[in-house]
Amino acid sequence: MYEAITRGIRVCVKPHYLEAKSDPEQNRWVWAYTIEIANLSDATVQLRSRYWRIIDALGRCEEVRGPGVVGEEPVIPPGHAFEYTSGCPLSTSSGVMMGEYDMETADGERFAVKIPAFSLDSPGEKPVRH
Repeated sequence: MYEAITRGIRVCVKPHYLEAKSDPEQNRWVWAYTIEIANLSDATVQLRSRYWRIIDALGRCEEVRGPGVVGEEPVIPPGHAFEYTSGCPLSTSSGVMMGEYDMETADGERFAVKIPAFSLDSPGEKPVRH
């Protein structure tokens, strides 16, 4: 598990290799990742957008930006958490993802919350340092 805390917002990531959806002979490796966003602060926050940086084993970088996550812009009160699962295909057997969420407080203040860098390594292969 990978974890980062920014301004009382804890982001935990658990990546999982999806062998059934992967096809190494076609240069396709797929992972799911489950993210829990826990509000340890005193303020209610709303996740407005996401930014991802995805780097494969050859150093190719893709950036992804968009509103919310999995079609939602969740409101997370103090002491609560929001969890979702999404996925990432790569054309190499390993990679790394990192990013940030744009959060907004009830009074309209916006701030970035770090998503920790996490490794995408297929089983049976030596993990690669990215």
